Amino acid sequence: MSDDWRIRIKVPEEHGEGLLDRVGLDLGSDEAKRLAKELEGRRLAVSQDDNELFVYASSQQEAEHARQVVEAELAEEGIEARTSQVERWLHDEERWSNEPPDETWEEEEVEHGHAPWEVRVERPSHHEASKLADELEQEGYRVIRRFRYVIVGTASKEEAEALARRLHGEAEPGGELVWEATPQNPFAIFGGLGV
Repeated sequence: MSDDWRIRIKVPEEHGEGLLDRVGLDLGSDEAKRLAKELEGRRLAVSQDDNELFVYASSQQEAEHARQVVEAELAEEGIEARTSQVERWLHDEERWSNEPPDETWEEEEVEHGHAPWEVRVERPSHHEASKLADELEQEGYRVIRRFRYVIVGTASKEEAEALARRLHGEAEPGGELVWEATPQNPFAIFGGLGV
């Protein structure tokens, strides 16, 4: 049996302890008993986390019936609680339908102050690279300046690709560090010794 459907019931702390016992063992109201009879034999899974109760079902209809049973029992007991609508497990996203999607690695990088994607744009001269960097900063981009090229951080791959097309640059994954290719001559940093 798959438990792809559920309801959540959040009750005040003082009622959290006994609710799990009452919902399935000794239902008070006739309405709750009638609804529970309809669910008899289905063996719904129930769990509790502090003052929140979860009832799992194999279909939307079963979950809806379970919600009605729980609401009837809460009304009988005079307990004010928040009962969710029926929620569905989204297998591809590995989350319940009421939960927001997980944060992407790109959002996580932005949250840490890093650009997840970068566009590297080379210009023929230092002056042109500096001018481009100024223009991009005016547009709100964070720019790393190098002698004849600039590296521009973006929040998404799509934004990086669009900027690369516009500036004739290359989009690549970014992050905290920007790696630069070293010249073939290992002494280039000393003014070209050994050439």
